[in-house]
Parts: sequence; structure tokens; C-alpha cells
Amino acid sequence: MHLDPLLSQIDPEGEIPPVDRWHPDRQGRMDLVIAADGRWIHEGVAIARPRLVRLLSTILRREADGGYALVTPAELQRIRVEDRPFLIVDAERDDSGRWWLTTNVGDRLVLDEARRLTPSETPAGETVPEVPVRFGLSARLGRNVYYRLVEAAESLALPDGGEELGLVSDGAWQPLGRLAAGGADGEAP
Repeated sequence: MHLDPLLSQIDPEGEIPPVDRWHPDRQGRMDLVIAADGRWIHEGVAIARPRLVRLLSTILRREADGGYALVTPAELQRIRVEDRPFLIVDAERDDSGRWWLTTNVGDRLVLDEARRLTPSETPAGETVPEVPVRFGLSARLGRNVYYRLVEAAESLALPDGGEELGLVSDGAWQPLGRLAAGGADGEAP
């Protein structure tokens, strides 16, 4: 399938539409892969236009069966995602101690009680935190952001006797991973 018919149904301003409320009858499968490194690949060719990727990201959602789909009021097209659909490419701490994260498609979100880091395994078998973004979608911390957060992190003693590395944002503990015996953290992304 070509992108043109799908793109004609999307708001060009890139606002996030209510894709969670759209349930079109027309459904199919599109040759689109979101690679683990954040590239969007359509019919074997990486999409080089960031505005197009942003536009497509606004109509992406996770389905109840765990799959991913681009959705408009008129159609739903299933796609493949190798790991998580988004990458966190920047992190900054504000004056009140909250950490703000930015995804590779331009979403900006704050780490807080409702939006927490969760260490999980990548397809390569490494444990790297992810964070929820919207509509069942999450973003994996990019390597440089992970290390930036590790530099600002502190350790917390766990009830089982182990230690966890993490940081506090908006009053909520944000885990980056468990510390291995001897103080060195486990696998790095």
C-alpha cells in the first residue's frame, strides 16, 4: 500500500488525533517497519523526512492484541515494530526537579507518578528502561539519554537486599535498573 491515501486523511499540523476512538471497518497490512534504532522503513526504504515520520506517529496506536497500527477514521493499517515505536533522544531536569523527556518524533513528556520508567528487555537481550507515551505506545531510552540519567542517578536499597539505580522526578522514583553485586550496574543499552 502507498502512503498517499492514508496521509490524505491526517491533520497536517501534526496534532494528536483521538485514534483510540476510531474503529474503522477497512483494515489491512502496510509494509512499514519501525526499526529498533528508531528508523521508519516503508517498502524497504527509510523515510528520510522527519515531518512525515512525525505525521505518521500521530496516528499510531497499540492494538489490544499487542500489535501496532496506523489508524484514521476510514482505515486501519497494521505495521511491524521491532522493539518500541519511539526512542527518547533528550532528557532535561527543570528547576523544580522534574525530568522532561523528548522522543525522536517530537513528543515531550514529564516523568511523574503516572508516567514512570520501567526497565524491560530489548530484542538484543539488554535491560533498558522504557516509558509510556500515549495510546499504549512507549519509548525506549536512547543510549546517550540512559547514560545522562545514570550520571544523575542515586541508588536505593531494596527490601530483598539488592540495590536499584534510579532518580526522583516529580516526587516519584524512576528506576533505571538493578545494581549488580559490587556496585556496577547490569547491562548497559
